[in-house]
Amino acid sequence: MRRELKLALHFVKKYWWRYLLGIAALFLVDRINARVPLLSGELTDGLAAGSLDGSGIWNIALRLLGMGALIMLGRFGWRFFLFGAARLIERDLRSDLFAHLETLSMSWFNEHKTGDLMAHFTNDLGAVRGLMGMTVISAFDATVMLVLVLISMIRFVSPKLTLIAVLPLMIILFGDFWFGKAMHKRFLARQEAFSALSDQAQEAVSGIRVIKAFVQERQELAAFAKANANTREKNLSVVRLMATVMPLLDLIVGLSLLLTLVFGGRMAIYGEITLGQFVAFNSYVAMLVWPMIAVGESVSNFSQGMASLRRIREILDAEPDIRDEGDPAITSLKGDIVFDRLRFSYPGVPESRPTLEDISVQVGRGETLAVVGRTGCGKTTLMNLLVRLWEPEIPEMIRIDGRPLREIPLSVLHRDIAYVPQDSFLFSDTIESNIAFGADDADHAAVQAAAEAADVHDNIIAFPQGYETMLGERGVTVSGGQKQRIAIARAIL
Repeated sequence: MRRELKLALHFVKKYWWRYLLGIAALFLVDRINARVPLLSGELTDGLAAGSLDGSGIWNIALRLLGMGALIMLGRFGWRFFLFGAARLIERDLRSDLFAHLETLSMSWFNEHKTGDLMAHFTNDLGAVRGLMGMTVISAFDATVMLVLVLISMIRFVSPKLTLIAVLPLMIILFGDFWFGKAMHKRFLARQEAFSALSDQAQEAVSGIRVIKAFVQERQELAAFAKANANTREKNLSVVRLMATVMPLLDLIVGLSLLLTLVFGGRMAIYGEITLGQFVAFNSYVAMLVWPMIAVGESVSNFSQGMASLRRIREILDAEPDIRDEGDPAITSLKGDIVFDRLRFSYPGVPESRPTLEDISVQVGRGETLAVVGRTGCGKTTLMNLLVRLWEPEIPEMIRIDGRPLREIPLSVLHRDIAYVPQDSFLFSDTIESNIAFGADDADHAAVQAAAEAADVHDNIIAFPQGYETMLGERGVTVSGGQKQRIAIARAIL
């Protein structure tokens, strides 16, 4: 939890002035609220004793009106600054999370599903926003309001009556520890169930053509229903805990009010306190309801936020397997490629059965090499190693222009090698934008030239909108062959 708190404090420091102004506004509201019952008591005593005339009543009314105006401005202030800071932190954390995902290696994505990642960007970031916003508000408000109200009760009414009224509320403080641990565990399970559900839905939607082609609709529906039932159960476990704790909280507060009426009423009858003090004290006890509820809410939101921060931190702590350690002096590649006794095994594969073993070949600039072999012999692996999507056991096993791959900056390596993977991925954009992807300064003529070189220009102009044709998800609008040739045109450009 220490590392999650460190991450949270990093963002709080970034927007410290917003938190400072928001907390100042919140303190102003609490301070004024703590004074309102005293005016009620003053009005009650004045009317009971007959010492308050019309001008005195108007004086108290105007003071209450002024307090109400200040409370309104203060509430707007703390909502604007504190909730605003939480939204900004959510934005920054989402940007940092996405930027970090772009740095991670292929092996990491092979072990983490898309649905789980989407859950981090939705539910988890929402919980973090609650942690940085509502949790700060409820925790500060509960503490300050509790202290101010207790001081006013002791100072202006009766220490003995205050002790009697507060005694049942002490149960809440001891219950919060158990509640926080239970909520943290259940919320973490809920988030993991949501991740599994998101992944199930994402895979079903992405593979809908395969599902329909193999008539697997019922099986997929059953699998989705199972994941949905698991998510529902995990959500209900959180709701059950809240449904148990919150009524108990109200019961304890109600017990405190009952003791106030019994003992406070007796003290008022025997003249130990005035009627106005009794009225003010009841108002103070009612004001204690929110701090007690806020304690429970802050513990709940804190537990949920820390559980989500833990899941997000696990991603931010992930280190890429492929690091950019290239020599900045290398600015371009000429094309002399050497594989020198190359050996490679995928993680988890026994060393006795490597994917590639003792591969030696040299390709000079201007030469063409075709790599042919049976399925699974390592052709794709060889190309992935060349662009450092995977790392060979010894960097010197692959050299370009006489330099080991690790000495070449990744930006230069990826810029100067045109690579078309087997699984051609097209974005939901126009055909021209897909071909121009990665070449920001490419004009239409360059795009068309690349399409002609890839033998896909005639297919493109046959579409009603030509190069401006919008593609569906993953290029579903075009055929498999057209998709591959569009991807080749992108690589050529």
